Amino acid sequence: MLLTLYLIGITAEAMTGALAAGRLKMDLFGVVMIATVTAFGGGSVRDILLGHYPLTWVAHPEYLLLTTLAALITTWIAPFMSRLRYLFLVLDALGLMAFTVIGAKIAIGMGLGAPIAALAGLITGMFGGVIRDLLCNRVPLVFQKELYAVVSLGAAALYLVLLHFMVPDWLAVPITVLSGFTVRLLALRFEWHLPRFEYNVPGD
Repeated sequence: MLLTLYLIGITAEAMTGALAAGRLKMDLFGVVMIATVTAFGGGSVRDILLGHYPLTWVAHPEYLLLTTLAALITTWIAPFMSRLRYLFLVLDALGLMAFTVIGAKIAIGMGLGAPIAALAGLITGMFGGVIRDLLCNRVPLVFQKELYAVVSLGAAALYLVLLHFMVPDWLAVPITVLSGFTVRLLALRFEWHLPRFEYNVPGD
């Protein structure tokens, strides 16, 4: 289940990265690079911080082929992407949950504590998008749009709580994915977000 969701997630993330590159009129190399960073950035940052090697895309180079194809296909179907916006939001939400649970599971498998496992899930879920936006010279969307990082962190916490209370992993995973996926879609539907801080320098 998680592998399927993971593949869906990296494909969707690669396509969003390709679109971001297209908005800046990058060449095909730039499109593929931004797409790849978006898809694997979170997992790579997690693995480097935790000392978990090899990195996913090193262990499975075929995943690079998948994200490259997704990026190139996006350049062909870009004129129709606006019609598929909601589909991509759904796929992105599924991918977020898969990334989050996988990140938490890797930390747990390394014998790390619950706080680090929760952060590993969060980093896996959100940092690909953060790196994408930084490379595209814009404020990361996860810091200013509907609940995203908070949903990831909440899902990681739920997964860890379920394991703490001896819920078997085969049940804890779908409960976590379904719960986080539902909250993420509700956040999109009702535009839920954290309180925003706005500071205006006097005289500006």
